[in-house]
Amino acid sequence: MNLFILRHGIAVERDPKSFPDDSKRPLTLKGEDRIRLVCDAIQGLDVTFDQILFSPFLRARQTADIIASGLNLRNILSFRDELKPGGDFKAIVRQINLLRPAPENVLLVGHEPDLSHLISQLISGHGEAFIDLKKGGFAKLEITERLRPARCATLNWLLTPKQMALMVASR
Repeated sequence: MNLFILRHGIAVERDPKSFPDDSKRPLTLKGEDRIRLVCDAIQGLDVTFDQILFSPFLRARQTADIIASGLNLRNILSFRDELKPGGDFKAIVRQINLLRPAPENVLLVGHEPDLSHLISQLISGHGEAFIDLKKGGFAKLEITERLRPARCATLNWLLTPKQMALMVASR
């Protein structure tokens, strides 16, 4: 199985007056445009997904919607509370393992530092590896054994939005 990790795009700044509920902060126009470029790069990589799981926070939902629309995969979107900031990565691993039929490619869309911690946990067995997942950053993990909340994966690549924009521009 391949586990793909995508951090949500650039969102409006935190502002307790405009957005007292952080979960309602949307993507900026620049954030939406950058995620569309990420989607174009994903198409160029010839990657598709069996499931797209995302945080219920608005910015993650918008990111997942842009990807799903661009790849014509809207029917495989599901939000998971476990992907909210501070969510339980062990619970998301359990959720993925319960998916039937067993997926080959799963995309998770969420937040930092949780996604970097998840990547670190899956590739090293602890959360102490330093992973720099930019907003709109995209990673591919190859699960080398069964997916479990311990060392079970190889990090195949980690792409920044700028790298993905260059990929699209070079086509």
